[in-house]
Amino acid sequence: MKYNNPIGLFDSGIGGTSIWKEIHKLLPLEDTIYLADSFNAPYGLKSQEEIIQLSKKNTEFLLNNNCKIIVVACNTATTNAIKVLRSTYDVPFIGIEPAIKPAANNTQTHTIGILATKGTLNSDLFNKTASSLANVKIVEQIGHGLVQLIENGDIESSEMDELLKSYLTPMVEKNIDYLVLGCSHYPYLIPQIEKLIPKNIKIIDSGEAVAIQTKNVLFNNNLLNIDHKNVSNVFYTNSDSKVLKTILNNEYQVIEKFF
Repeated sequence: MKYNNPIGLFDSGIGGTSIWKEIHKLLPLEDTIYLADSFNAPYGLKSQEEIIQLSKKNTEFLLNNNCKIIVVACNTATTNAIKVLRSTYDVPFIGIEPAIKPAANNTQTHTIGILATKGTLNSDLFNKTASSLANVKIVEQIGHGLVQLIENGDIESSEMDELLKSYLTPMVEKNIDYLVLGCSHYPYLIPQIEKLIPKNIKIIDSGEAVAIQTKNVLFNNNLLNIDHKNVSNVFYTNSDSKVLKTILNNEYQVIEKFF
């Protein structure tokens, strides 16, 4: 791989753009290609076999576009498929896991909450991490319906507010002091979440940590882009591009393509 090849990212839809934004902020000289598999969203309701096959298809699309590293910007795909991806393809992979470790290390109430998809919470990788945390209670909540609403552009809808209330209120009542967002779509809900939970509860997502890890892996593999040139950021979606364009403030090229 060449150092001036693009970074590739994929997600089950538009949510992984929250990861892309952190990577672009930290590595502004890097070209990127983002793939939104919105046609198959959400991944969280699919079997592990389906998730692995979709992740392979997405990876091959990005490799065919000469990506030098693949960021699996989807918690469900990471927890269910990244081991297979790493054993199948000869390219560095960066995964995204719920940030329960920093929450567990800093909690004062010894109780943390995690809002995530069914696919993430049921995965072996998540359960292995969760079981390693001693003396910390983890309140798990599946975010049924949240990804679909975000994909439809209904982030600030009354339906979204009602769903979030029903998920967050029981977690608050159990005295959590950290709320971990275990899906790359969910950072787009932070403004609504902040209105529904006490100010003492800290919200954590994985975006910044993933960006730092991406930079470190590129550096260690001599793949950091050192050319000062016009940077290319291209986004592909296999669904209606309207919501993706809105999320990106209509600042970048979005291509509708079935893949």
